[in-house]
Amino acid sequence: MPPLPAIIEPIQLSGLTNFLLFDAGGSPESRQRYSEIHLKDAVYVDLDTQLSAIPADAANGGRHPLPHIHTFAQTITNLGIQPDSHVIIYDDKNGSNAAARFWWMLRAFGHQNVQVLNGGLQHARHQNYPTETGWQLPQSAPTLYPVSTWQLPIMHLDEVALAAQNPEFRVVDVRSEERYNGITEPIDLIAGHIPGAINIPFTDNLDKDGCFLPGETLREKLNRQLDHVPMENVAVHCGSGVTACHTLLAAAHAGLPIPALYVGSWSEWSRNDKPIAP
Repeated sequence: MPPLPAIIEPIQLSGLTNFLLFDAGGSPESRQRYSEIHLKDAVYVDLDTQLSAIPADAANGGRHPLPHIHTFAQTITNLGIQPDSHVIIYDDKNGSNAAARFWWMLRAFGHQNVQVLNGGLQHARHQNYPTETGWQLPQSAPTLYPVSTWQLPIMHLDEVALAAQNPEFRVVDVRSEERYNGITEPIDLIAGHIPGAINIPFTDNLDKDGCFLPGETLREKLNRQLDHVPMENVAVHCGSGVTACHTLLAAAHAGLPIPALYVGSWSEWSRNDKPIAP
């Protein structure tokens, strides 16, 4: 069965009767905001404790390494997700906080029925989707989610180093232009970027209202920005493998193959003995 469209509009939710809704966040502020307001029946999912492993050493996997595959299988089972579940995810950062990461992880599990709510919390509220306060507890699924491997492409440190110097490949850095150019670095130890990487900020995927551009527009834009290099020859990274998933989601929304994710991203690269471009 083909996957559902990557993006769903808030207005479409009113016509659905059987889906699981998740509010994905990645900071104490997101958890506090969830307790104060979230979309009705949405369950909170935490980037640091559920969508990432605890990093023993950011030089080996970055700040948000993937959890062990069986750990994540137990996590989504506890969230009530089964292979036939229709999962809809949003966040309060236009999909860049953790919604896209959760979407990518489920798609990498082979889960086809997963979508991200266009525009996130803000857009849904503007569309008068009902909200509530407090904490919504998930109901665990009766059987463990069956999985054996990540099914979407993942690239590692040395593979990215080779790809960045190969004219047939593109390594994409989705961080802001200021971080890419080494003007500022608010999170990691060293400013700059991977030599050979090109900068396509994830914000290029969005319109002025914080919603994804139409799929056809994104397809033309991404193909042009990547010099029509096939997506199979593209690796995407950010600071720690979270915001990069926003561009992977954009590719799927555009009807393109999902490129490889460099999970460790700049937080791993900058902590290793690798060249750094200012």
